Amino acid sequence: MNKPAHLNAARRQFLQTTACGFGSLAFAALAHRQVSAISPANNPPRARRVIFLFLQGGVSQVDTFDDKPALAKFEGQQMPFDDARALANTGARGGNQRVMKSPWEFAQYGECGRNVSQLFPYVAEHVDDLCFLHAMHTEGVAHGPATLFLHCGATNLVRPSMGSWITYGLGSENENLPGFVTISPSSGNGGARNYGPAFLPAIYQGTALGKAGRPASEATIRNLANPAVSTEAQEKQLELLRKLNVAQQSRFAHDSELDAVVDSFELAWRMQNSAPDVLDLSAETAETISLYGIGEEHTDNFGRQCLMARRMAEAGVRYIQVTYGDNAANPAWDQHSNLPEHEVHARAVDRPIAGLLVDLKRRGLLEDTIVWCGSEFGRTPYAESNGTGRDHNPGGFTVWLAGGGIKAGIAHGRTDDFGHKAIDGKVHMHDLHATILHQLGLDHKQLTFRHAGRDFRLTDVHGEIVQEILA
Repeated sequence: MNKPAHLNAARRQFLQTTACGFGSLAFAALAHRQVSAISPANNPPRARRVIFLFLQGGVSQVDTFDDKPALAKFEGQQMPFDDARALANTGARGGNQRVMKSPWEFAQYGECGRNVSQLFPYVAEHVDDLCFLHAMHTEGVAHGPATLFLHCGATNLVRPSMGSWITYGLGSENENLPGFVTISPSSGNGGARNYGPAFLPAIYQGTALGKAGRPASEATIRNLANPAVSTEAQEKQLELLRKLNVAQQSRFAHDSELDAVVDSFELAWRMQNSAPDVLDLSAETAETISLYGIGEEHTDNFGRQCLMARRMAEAGVRYIQVTYGDNAANPAWDQHSNLPEHEVHARAVDRPIAGLLVDLKRRGLLEDTIVWCGSEFGRTPYAESNGTGRDHNPGGFTVWLAGGGIKAGIAHGRTDDFGHKAIDGKVHMHDLHATILHQLGLDHKQLTFRHAGRDFRLTDVHGEIVQEILA
């Protein structure tokens, strides 16, 4: 297939230098039209963008959205379970473990009658808009490998992140903003690799705003404008920079890092007029601010992140990741010995997530926006080391999707009676990636890039579209 990186160098330089640099925009558009992964007319895209709400650390499915009455029935009893960590480390299957019921009650919500725990009362009010995938399974039992797999489709190799693949395939809807933005990403468990382009051209790197563990009010683009220099003077500086860059590009053809730097200057110039407005939440109504829980102790931080994501989606950013996490050794939802801590984190994200769903829907954005919410894996239905928390569980967990042509008000797949292993309607992380790409109008088997003598793709040689959840 023809790819952006393989366009004729002379044509490429002409487009990038014509009309004071604005030819580079035409180049990008032409390049993306040559990506043959875009689906044919009989399979039009149902979504234009993705908002991924990454709940870092491993949310427990049996304490949130996958109600398992057997846990209460067998509370405290020693029962045999295959232990993923033991299998990974020693090849042993584990042994008897103490069943631990959920500390939180479940109740039915919505016309679909989905069971949701007390941890998510606000999200529970929107179950009729959600599609629960209860039989997710993935690779990697530790946070680092599983988080890399979630974002890049590989546990250890340096591979492009999902947002990079999507912007490589589709580009940005707004020439004045990045196509891929990550809000408050963590520096651990893969760090920048989780939003990096790897061997894709460097222009598909995600733009990071803020970092995990810091206030969301700091998640902005610093030094975007230079009030000390007039617009006219900055234009002259940019024009000189363009001429110097053209000279450099003529010497170092096909240097994607150099091209990315050049493009970043152009984008930064254009962003001066657009990005400040997108990042400024002060224009929102008091009702919207309240909807996200902004200004309130427990929900202010994630509320700001979610509202920023909605504003970016509205402005044409293609892939937006919002991370709820921190930069500590143990990520936010990683309750090995203190499961009740889940309540602290749920209180911080529940209302903002529900507010995002309401806001997207009333603005008509949910129809063509996929909202994806979940973790790198789930947690065990038994107490870790007979203690008061749960261990990692990549074998069966829950994520949910909304919007973008995904069926609403349904649950797909199921785990066993204890919520430990996916047994029916199983969805591998590769399958989820393939399905999201499909809804964006991309064929995951054709969205490839040739590197080191072979074609790579997000889903490697795996992945099947989950047709049952498509509207």
